[in-house]
Amino acid sequence: MLTKTELEEFQNKLLARRVQIEKNLAETSLELEGMRGLELNDEGDHAYASAETMLDSAILVQQRKELNEIELALGKIKNGAYGVCEMCEEPIGKARLDVKNFARFCIVCREINEKEAK
Repeated sequence: MLTKTELEEFQNKLLARRVQIEKNLAETSLELEGMRGLELNDEGDHAYASAETMLDSAILVQQRKELNEIELALGKIKNGAYGVCEMCEEPIGKARLDVKNFARFCIVCREINEKEAK
């Protein structure tokens, strides 16, 4: 079980990451808006802009997904369920939470979950 200090550390990490992601989302959205206003002169410009837009869109999707995971984790901290696997209800190891602060599954259940998803 995590100590109160450890929970506070994870909460601070999650909050800091949330701020960073929100900043990234705002910047990427502004970049995409800027791309729409560009004058594209040839096929090379169009190809570059298209590839850049696709990449930025993929990044936005991934960042929004991570933001949702962070919000879930912050909610779990509030209700006392943080650090508990959603499948087996066993504690998620601190080492795993250090790597992925918003982990929802212990390492064993994560592997099971990924195999089932394929």
